[in-house]
Amino acid sequence: MTPCLRPLLFGLALLPLAAQADRPLAVVAPWEITGLDPSTSGYVFSRMRVAETLVDTDADGQPAPGLASGWQVSDDGLTWRFALREGVTFHDGSPLTAQAAAASLEHALAKPGILDSAPIVSIEAEGDDVVVRLDSPFAPLPALLAHSTTLILAADAFDDEGRATQVIGTGPYRVASVAPPQRLTVERFDGYWGETPAIGNASYLAVGRGETRALMAESGDADVVFTLDPASRARLARHDRLALHAEPLPRTIVFKLNAEHPFLEDERARQALSLAVDRIGIAAGLLRHPEAAAAELFPTSLGPWHLGLSVEEAQDVERARELLAELGWEANGSGMLERNGQPFQLTLRTFSDRPELPLVATALQDQWRELGVALEVAVGNASDIPSGHRDGSLELGLMARNYGLVPDPLGTLLDDFGTDPETMGGDWGAMGWRDADVAAWLDTLRQEADMDARAELAEQVARRLNEAMPVVPVAWYQQTAAVHAELEGFSIDPLERSYRIDELRWGE
Repeated sequence: MTPCLRPLLFGLALLPLAAQADRPLAVVAPWEITGLDPSTSGYVFSRMRVAETLVDTDADGQPAPGLASGWQVSDDGLTWRFALREGVTFHDGSPLTAQAAAASLEHALAKPGILDSAPIVSIEAEGDDVVVRLDSPFAPLPALLAHSTTLILAADAFDDEGRATQVIGTGPYRVASVAPPQRLTVERFDGYWGETPAIGNASYLAVGRGETRALMAESGDADVVFTLDPASRARLARHDRLALHAEPLPRTIVFKLNAEHPFLEDERARQALSLAVDRIGIAAGLLRHPEAAAAELFPTSLGPWHLGLSVEEAQDVERARELLAELGWEANGSGMLERNGQPFQLTLRTFSDRPELPLVATALQDQWRELGVALEVAVGNASDIPSGHRDGSLELGLMARNYGLVPDPLGTLLDDFGTDPETMGGDWGAMGWRDADVAAWLDTLRQEADMDARAELAEQVARRLNEAMPVVPVAWYQQTAAVHAELEGFSIDPLERSYRIDELRWGE
């Protein structure tokens, strides 16, 4: 890192107190800007408050009015009407109309994204309403319309082929400059329909290495730094110019397994690997959050999806050995497992964008060696897991899966464990595993509006996933941030939809 990073971001220098009102804000996080289209980088433009969605979320993470002031669904569940908020303009001065919103959503529907899981027939403008018609009832539709891939952009943001060439949103900030894959600068939009932000200019820089992000917080080259590794958190906590924040998220550190691999196709093998994991040791020793140890995929914040399983009972190494013995695995002279002359050897892929993942991978390597399983850890790019899923080369993948991408986890689960027999699970979900009951329960949840019935089905899905273990939980994630002590109003969005920079102000 060079001492000129801040000038590269915004030409910042330490400003006198009298100039605090004009002081820019520098945000640093791991995630690259992979393009201008919401389908690929919508999360950055949503978090930096450049663009907005029809549906927002409330303090409890439930769907709430956004650019739509409200919505209604027909008795048969096939027609949804979203009434647009009045008096909203895009950053280019054009008004938010139902035609513009519907066209933007049609562009989103034409590309891979969260809307793929909804049975959408058409998206049209009727008066001041955006009307979405379905070929079957789909109860979580409003939740999907809170996802960053459904950001509403102005008509001039798209070219004739439907590609986003500009980011013209409705948020409290508009794009001043963007240089993928790393840099974005934004400026206050005085025509915003809501409350005007106190900070006039802000920047975003994607920095993949956790150590570098921590050094930027420490040196003053960044004002808000997200996703800190445990060692850096301990060091930065002693810094009097910084305040540390943490918030539990509906994101789970998991490893997915290739259920078509000959070593992993029997669920007893997957259960054995799970039973050998010391989740409490990983959460306390590596993540520095003992309460983060996870015996199941879904944390308490996800209501009926949470089973309340005991993390102490999730580890049983002797039972793991018994299960593998049932499958014909025997220890050789070195204590490592073999079957028919083949060693039990696997490769686990992970990535360093989330700095705790390589640490957890190393812990799994040590714990499974005690079981007799030889694990090679390959730390690469986040894209290695979905590409390995698609070409069939992935054996194990360690990642952090966000089950709160939308206010209802069903949208993510339909992607990960869905009902399409051709997909065999999404890039970040099940690989080579399919369960007819789970597919049927998820399909029913798509249509079921009764809350009690939905809760019962959610529990059934969660229990079956915990038994079959196509994806195995390790720990629930905590979002962390180091924040300049002079910033006021900072908070972490548990759904990671926004960095809430429009709520910040510099103290005097």
